[in-house]
Amino acid sequence: MIELRPFETLGAANYGWLDAHHHFSFADYHDPARVNWGALRVWNDDTIAPQTGFPTHPHNDMEIITYVRKGAITHRDSVGNAGRTEAGDVQVMSAGSGIRHSEYNYEVENTQIFQIWIIPSERGGEPGWGARPFPKGERAGKFVPLASGSANDDDALPIRADARVLGATVKAGESVTYAPRDPSRHLYLVPATGRVKVEDVEARARDGIAITQQAHVTITALEDSELVLVDAA
Repeated sequence: MIELRPFETLGAANYGWLDAHHHFSFADYHDPARVNWGALRVWNDDTIAPQTGFPTHPHNDMEIITYVRKGAITHRDSVGNAGRTEAGDVQVMSAGSGIRHSEYNYEVENTQIFQIWIIPSERGGEPGWGARPFPKGERAGKFVPLASGSANDDDALPIRADARVLGATVKAGESVTYAPRDPSRHLYLVPATGRVKVEDVEARARDGIAITQQAHVTITALEDSELVLVDAA
């Protein structure tokens, strides 16, 4: 099954400082057909105005991955972590038994992020945060794990979930193939930029593509494209 979810069909809310688009039910947007995709619970496409952001607020029992598409985001939390994550890089917060944090755009331009929430394999645990740069050259023409609950993904940021978050950059006319370890896995692909064809389904930047019951999936770039993929139980 490969289902296209066009960007214009996503839930949306614009607060002035925040222009948010929701691939799954979130806040005031509820669609019973789009509550989650396996363990993938949230995929928000957020544009945050300069010198604004999310004030301190709580989370628990969720793995929260932020993929920065443009600009930078600055994180501070109640257990002493702080850091600035730039475009192309990733941060991970394991909310565990409970954490409070803020995320601000202190830049002079809009910051654009994908924020992805994945249901953890177990509840509770010590909260934590981490970030690291991922040079785009390393993901040219192939999927590179950015955050993962698999011990085999040594270079990825660890998450406490049966899931992987992967990134790839693909030149126009080239293809990349991904094979989950089991066809029953739930894959969700979003082109951050560009335009692609997923088997016979064409998708534009910021569209979502829900995939399952596939032994492998081939993505062909119709334009130079930056891809983000979640593979979840």
